[in-house]
Amino acid sequence: QLPTGLYKKVLVILHDSVLPYMNEPTLMMDFLTVAYGIGGTISLLALNGLFILIHQHNLEYPDFYKKLYNLLDPSIYHVKYRARFFHLTDLFLSSSHLPAYLVAAFIKRLARLALTAPPEALLMIIPFICNLFRRHPACRVLVHRPGGPADMSEDLYIMEEEEPSECRALESSLWEIQSLQNHYYPDVAKAAGVLNQSLSEMEDDISGLLELSAYELFDKEVKKKAVDVPLEFEQVRGLFGKKNAIFAEHFSLD
Repeated sequence: QLPTGLYKKVLVILHDSVLPYMNEPTLMMDFLTVAYGIGGTISLLALNGLFILIHQHNLEYPDFYKKLYNLLDPSIYHVKYRARFFHLTDLFLSSSHLPAYLVAAFIKRLARLALTAPPEALLMIIPFICNLFRRHPACRVLVHRPGGPADMSEDLYIMEEEEPSECRALESSLWEIQSLQNHYYPDVAKAAGVLNQSLSEMEDDISGLLELSAYELFDKEVKKKAVDVPLEFEQVRGLFGKKNAIFAEHFSLD
């Protein structure tokens, strides 16, 4: 058992400053699997080390995707290590051999959590979801299901279910993305509207969106060129709008 602060410091550097220099990186399996089961930020940071052990050293972790699924909570769009988490989640969900129910569960949970996410996170997560649809066409039923639920109360998806195979995501529809098409931030509404059209075969590159911040969005809006907005319905003909008013005899607009 380590103090929380020390756990974080170790896990931040473990994947690139420790594991590559070990003769037997598999010795860290128990440490990383225990850290992954703790939850919260520590679990997010353990993903880097687990990724190396799974892909390079044949670590078998039967409940890996179940725990990854349960890491998705409202805070995931706000944490400091959001970019790292979604980069690795994208890699773990890149295989086309994953079952449709599992990918659908991730899509549905990400979409549900997106309802309370900030705009900078939404501009990343919507292309992320679109990429999952491109890799797993069987999940497109979530978008194209006729007569889907009109609101959360009619949705068959069980948000509280910890087991992805039991959450009934494939029986649901993606009404959350349709809600985001009316988002107050125009770029989010535009991004969500992509699912109304046929998706291209090429995946979106989300690498540049992973670390997008609210400051960058604000800075972008401030630097936009102002558009002249007409404020008068009738053209001004005099100082106070009347051509032959008494003011026109003594004052001029020039």
